[in-house]
Amino acid sequence: MTADRTGPVVTTPHGAVRGRYERGIAVFRGIPYAAAPFGPRRFRPPEPPEPWDGVRDAGAFGPTAPKPPYSEAFARYLSDPEIPGEDCLNLNVWTPEPGPGARLPVLVWLHGGALTRGSSAVPVYDGGHFARDGVVFVSVNYRLGVEGYGLFPDAPPNPGLRDQLAALSWVHTAIGAFGGDPDRITLCGQSAGAISVGALLAAPRTRGLIRRAVLQSGAPEAVDRDKVRRMVRRMAARLRIPATAEAFAAVDRALLLRTQAEVGRLSSPLLGGPAFGIVVDGELVPRDPLKALTEDGAAGGVDLLVGWTRDEYRLWLAPGGLVEPIDRLGAVALAGAMARCRAGHEVPRGYRALHPDAGAAETVGQMVTDHLLRLPLHRLADAHPGASYVYEFAWPSRLPGLGACHALELGFVFGTGDAPESKRLAGEDTPPQLCEAMHTAWVRFATTGDPGWPAWDATHPVRVFDDGGPDLVHGPRDAEFALWSTAPLPEPSRHAVPRAPGAELAAAMRRLRRSVGTLRR
Repeated sequence: MTADRTGPVVTTPHGAVRGRYERGIAVFRGIPYAAAPFGPRRFRPPEPPEPWDGVRDAGAFGPTAPKPPYSEAFARYLSDPEIPGEDCLNLNVWTPEPGPGARLPVLVWLHGGALTRGSSAVPVYDGGHFARDGVVFVSVNYRLGVEGYGLFPDAPPNPGLRDQLAALSWVHTAIGAFGGDPDRITLCGQSAGAISVGALLAAPRTRGLIRRAVLQSGAPEAVDRDKVRRMVRRMAARLRIPATAEAFAAVDRALLLRTQAEVGRLSSPLLGGPAFGIVVDGELVPRDPLKALTEDGAAGGVDLLVGWTRDEYRLWLAPGGLVEPIDRLGAVALAGAMARCRAGHEVPRGYRALHPDAGAAETVGQMVTDHLLRLPLHRLADAHPGASYVYEFAWPSRLPGLGACHALELGFVFGTGDAPESKRLAGEDTPPQLCEAMHTAWVRFATTGDPGWPAWDATHPVRVFDDGGPDLVHGPRDAEFALWSTAPLPEPSRHAVPRAPGAELAAAMRRLRRSVGTLRR
């Protein structure tokens, strides 16, 4: 590493980059790890970037991947900057000690956003606090939506996941020059980012690239290929083009994004429907990631930190004002959740017995959250041959109706709770001691593999982060999880949700589809 009057300079495999010093931390933004995925590279696997001469400026975030904006309801709570440009396969590095020889732990961040939104430029994801605590922090942009996860007969599947693998390989090769240790890389993600972490953990091509992994509010999964094909076919029908990568590449990108957003309204963690997602492709993803991890021990040498928030579902319902309408649906909503989760009557009956004061929205939300997220993570911790640690984030937002909702923990993990973008979701006056406790746990895990509480065993220790300090609780959700292991599973229904009687209830279900469809997982 060298430095001049404008900032630190580091040589990467493709050329030198100049960053900035910010509060004693060296920050490099917008470094390309792959060539721009446009023109003949569109819908194709990532390729190395063209080397450059001289020193490339890395003072500003690079372009973000093409994506539609959040709906107005969700944009009130979630920040999602858009930066134009073609070099969207880029990453950022925060480091306290640029230069070979430091051998500091490394944390690589994959953002969430349903694989259709989000970027590394979200202010909540500022890596400065990690770097000040001795961790080299890297955040990654990758292709989204139909460009990253569309399924076509004339293009390879999972290009967005391939982007993430290319970034991880870049980090393994280049991070030593930034002061990082390539043998101590922690791969971390939230929501769709956590789903991506699970797929990469199970991928044979990542062997030796990952030492530790963090899955926040997202479980390893592969989406049914037909579910993705339906998204592509519905987009093609609206655009009046063949469902091929060649035809999609010829469409104006703004029109493509609008069409994707319109079709994607039918996607929902509560109701199902067509959606983009990672698929089994026989190569990068040779098998369902959860099965590979729980049955084959695919990541046996990797330490795991996994967890969820107490009220994940609240971010799916509260922005659209849907809690009360779903409560009014009552038995109809519960029947829909049973169909969505392939659960028998014993499951909702058991949830109501365990939580007699809960309304239909809470019962449905917790059932679907357990089915899609908590149960798979619980199974992963049970089956993982290495060390696993489990947490629950239970502190409720200061904003009405959100509770301890999906994504609320991010400002605490990053130590960015004072940022205006964090306050959109958390409100004012977040407890600093809770922020310190959670951020410190992530730093400890990336540094030593031990976040500060007992590893998972037969007693099911869970670190609960709440106001007044974190507490250790054994098996806090074992009673709910036991309902799923004893209840018979009916055959999948052709209809995810039965028709609701009455105009009011039918309208409520339509509003649910529209609102929740903008924020899958």
